[in-house]
Amino acid sequence: MLPAMSSPIVRLLLWMSLPGFCLAGDAGARSLNAKIGRIETAVASLREVRVSLDWPAQATQGELRLRAASVVAPDLGYRFADVSWRCPLQRDGRGGWRCEGELRSGRAAPLRLALDLGVAITDARLSRGAAVVALHRNAAAPDATRIDLTRVPLAWTQALAAQAWPEARFKRGELDARLTVTAAERQPLRVAGPITLRGGAFDTPDGTTAAEHLGAELALDARFGELTRFDLDGRLRGGELLFGNAYLSLQQREVALELTAQRQGAQGWQLPRLLWRDEGVLSAEGRAALTPDAGLDALELDLRSANLAPLRDGYLTGFLGLAGLGQLQLRGAMQARVRVAGGELHAADASLQDAAIDDPQGRFRFDGLAGNLRYSADAPVASALTWSGGALYGLDFGPAQLPFTSGAGELRLQRAVSFPMLGGQVSFDGLRLRPPSGERGLDIRFGLGLDRLDIGRIAKAVDGPAFSGELSGRIPQAHYANDRLDFDGGLTMQLFGGSVSVSSLAMERPFGVAPTLSADIALDDLDLESLTGVLGFGSITGKLDGRIDALRLVDWQPVAFDAHLGTERKRGVRQRISQRAVQDLSSVGDASFVGSLQGMLIGFFDDFGYARLGISCRLADEVCHMDGLGPASKDSGGKAFIIVQGAGLPRLDVVGINRRVDWPTLLERLEAVGKGDVKPVVQ
Repeated sequence: MLPAMSSPIVRLLLWMSLPGFCLAGDAGARSLNAKIGRIETAVASLREVRVSLDWPAQATQGELRLRAASVVAPDLGYRFADVSWRCPLQRDGRGGWRCEGELRSGRAAPLRLALDLGVAITDARLSRGAAVVALHRNAAAPDATRIDLTRVPLAWTQALAAQAWPEARFKRGELDARLTVTAAERQPLRVAGPITLRGGAFDTPDGTTAAEHLGAELALDARFGELTRFDLDGRLRGGELLFGNAYLSLQQREVALELTAQRQGAQGWQLPRLLWRDEGVLSAEGRAALTPDAGLDALELDLRSANLAPLRDGYLTGFLGLAGLGQLQLRGAMQARVRVAGGELHAADASLQDAAIDDPQGRFRFDGLAGNLRYSADAPVASALTWSGGALYGLDFGPAQLPFTSGAGELRLQRAVSFPMLGGQVSFDGLRLRPPSGERGLDIRFGLGLDRLDIGRIAKAVDGPAFSGELSGRIPQAHYANDRLDFDGGLTMQLFGGSVSVSSLAMERPFGVAPTLSADIALDDLDLESLTGVLGFGSITGKLDGRIDALRLVDWQPVAFDAHLGTERKRGVRQRISQRAVQDLSSVGDASFVGSLQGMLIGFFDDFGYARLGISCRLADEVCHMDGLGPASKDSGGKAFIIVQGAGLPRLDVVGINRRVDWPTLLERLEAVGKGDVKPVVQ
């Protein structure tokens, strides 16, 4: 309820009621009762109005009672039912009248209404606790009413705000204001004056728009009619704002705001003037248009930030948080121009100066970003962006220049681009980017080439075993959509004298929370002696082949795979396994070794010949389901399986005795093997 709207109505009724009481000092008691079906004013209409006034004989005051079945101010959005006011009526000594009493409307909490009805001036004061609405009208200017608000709850303006924004729900906050309400005949109702807001809070039922702790000092000029128009000029003083995914944290900063919003009938809102100036953080200027359901229809906006560092906390955390980049660090300066037409991005032009982007979690870093990036939904435009270097998951890369062209709603690389990385080269080509549109999200396609990247550097960067070799490969097309990155083709690593091939490669949330990677891996002719030496195992000679299918990593930790590793006899390749390697295999795989000699004599031999080696693990639900070359013996009931099949003298077989191994336990055993902290199991 906006209490001030009751005051001019009461004034009108009093003037209708008082002519019969000009002789208040007469000896006889007087009373008046009136019933009025409908009263129309420039501001509001009343229905079923009842007025009664009793003035006892010889009394200096009478009792006024007023009731109305409804009070409606359509332009302001206020509707009250069952309105009643009772007060003692008396002269004020200056030829006017004064009455003060309790005002009620339906079940709402009562208010205190005081009315001074002078010869030429009407003053009213409506209050509840510390909240006060004061009204002043002068007969010399009958169309204008001044309303002063002091510590008025923001919720009292709910109905008025609903004229422009019906979804808004005001929750907390206080208003001070000095408003002039002009209600001239055949003219739109006008409300104008300064407003101060403290601790404002509002939201919408769907939770997409909200504010907390909002302060403001604004000049309002609002007109209500077939064309409704709001002009706001002033400053916001701190607070937090949410618009969809955009979260604005003003903290205690002052932001200059200029806004004009107008709407014709039921059409969408037009914002022909929009200015936002957050000094030292972000400035924006332009215009916009909304659809009737408050969606964005058109936008022309110029943006400028001389320092990108505070932009993250002030304006970008909502967007970055969705991508798992809430702690992203920014540096440099930026200017941008954005144009939206028909609800679709039509053009964008962003310019960067000495900018940098750094993910504290080490996923990526770009240094020395400069140049501009231009997007067009129709006519072709060209642009170019450069960086001086950076890193991807801790792997450094060198400088690059990316020439772009854009048209028909797509951003494309003009030519293939390569840059140095890990002693080799990384190349991109065929890059095609389509921004989000309607229900369709961001879509990116590109080709990727890797040429002779140093695997040793990769291993060192990820704190892994000291592998050596080269990584090369070609992915004809990678496709990013719906927060998923899929790769066609594959990559090949030349490693330990053989090759490791990666195919069916895909990533979910590549830079978000808990990134997921899936792939199939094939191993061909890896030199076991070199591999076991790097891993800290005892020596095994031979050639290793195998597959790791359906590999799935979550946050870079294995959660599922189906691995089969084994050796095949190659001409001229010796197949020997050292005593320590036997012990290591026994420790890792819950295995034992059985030889032709007594177990107590096994230590006299440094190594043993073997015919075949094979082990498999299917990981699911943190349990590794183990297998090998086949069942160890009929007596084992199928539980034991052969890992190493011995050959020659002394003959030694390594047998697995547990087909279900806890995955975390298996990792601990592998770590112990690398440190040489294992003990043999003799059967």
